[in-house]
Amino acid sequence: MAQVAVVGGGWAGLSAALALKEAGVDFLLLEASPRLGGKVRTHKGEGFLVEGGPDASVRYKKEVLELGERFGLTPIGTLPAKPAAWILRKGKAHPLPEGLLQIVPGDLKGLYRTSLLSLSGKLRALYDLFLPRGAKEDESLKEFVERRLGPEVFAALVAPLAGGIYGGEPEELSMRAAFPQLLDLERKHRSLILGAMRARRTRGSREGGSLFFSFQEGLSALTRKLAEEVAERILLATPLLALEPLGGRYRLHTPRGPLEVEAVVLATPAPVAAHLLRPFLPEATALLKGIPHTPAATVSLAFKEDLPVAGHGLLIAKGEGYRARGFTWTHQKWPGRAPEGFSLARAYFSGEVARLSEAELARVALEDLRRFLGQEVRAERTWVFRFPEGMPAYRVGHLERMERLEMSLLKAPGLFLAGNYLEGVGLPEVVRSGRKAAQRALGYLALAPTP
Repeated sequence: MAQVAVVGGGWAGLSAALALKEAGVDFLLLEASPRLGGKVRTHKGEGFLVEGGPDASVRYKKEVLELGERFGLTPIGTLPAKPAAWILRKGKAHPLPEGLLQIVPGDLKGLYRTSLLSLSGKLRALYDLFLPRGAKEDESLKEFVERRLGPEVFAALVAPLAGGIYGGEPEELSMRAAFPQLLDLERKHRSLILGAMRARRTRGSREGGSLFFSFQEGLSALTRKLAEEVAERILLATPLLALEPLGGRYRLHTPRGPLEVEAVVLATPAPVAAHLLRPFLPEATALLKGIPHTPAATVSLAFKEDLPVAGHGLLIAKGEGYRARGFTWTHQKWPGRAPEGFSLARAYFSGEVARLSEAELARVALEDLRRFLGQEVRAERTWVFRFPEGMPAYRVGHLERMERLEMSLLKAPGLFLAGNYLEGVGLPEVVRSGRKAAQRALGYLALAPTP
């Protein structure tokens, strides 16, 4: 009997497994599909390297960097580009304002110079310098930004940026859960702009792509290294059919037969965890089901010609009539991702359009790209990746929901959760959640009575 079962072979589950191995604990990792990595999906062939899910991590959160260093993976930065990103609004591509901190202006010159905002929109944003602090403990992203900087800043700048991070509709995102740093800026400095200006002096800005990194062989290089480290304890193509508490232990029902363990780390998407917990933790099930998830998809298109595009990519504001949320010009963002003479563009989708078939998604991506370019282009190769469970949306009240979820799990000692729906959707947060769940499992094992 293994001491711990880790259910889910994404980066949360693999990070938990690595921590358990380092502690000398006997464990098994069960993954329902034939592959590991979760949403991290890298395709390599014919000179192309295509990321299906996330294509980067951030340098100022160290979890992924440190894992890469441990396994001898050298981080690579994005290719120089200034401006690096653009937003399509009112039919025209505008460079992102210089001096952004996360998703808000942190430079008065950048705010003054941007073509993305009208004069009245810029003047309204400057009211932030004189407004009092807000009184609410939490509020939606839309409410917060419109209160501080005005509706035009939200619609033209913040909504496209936040949609690119979280997918779905960013209007209802919780400030406390999704952007706590921005709330802290207001509380510490009163003015959001002044706070962002001061914070940027210590952390840098988005310009030049210095904040983002990947690996030469793509993000799946780290998946492979993690998998190699715990390979002897992995069971692929082994879905967990049911989870049964057994008075101090757990029985896992799988196609290979039942397994018994002392503790379980559920590193699955929230809807999967909800299904597994339903027979014995109805309150936790309800809380997990209450986390909205938005389907997502990406389409990468290769062209044997130079596309007339600038920077690393394009975000698309709401109401422009496009179905894609944005494009990444992969060949201009990363070195070595396309053969000489080829361009590589990636469209991303969220919401109902992401439920389309692979063929339809490929067609829609090409149509939207042609419309933006204003010319006919023909793709030589196409890669489509669909994520039906999509991304979790951190709505107002998310942290309180997580606190109630934590309390509900007290009824199931030895059961721990990890994943992108808990404390952050980024890759560093996912790795951190896996490690945290493993540490909790280790603490439980140390306290649990010996059978």
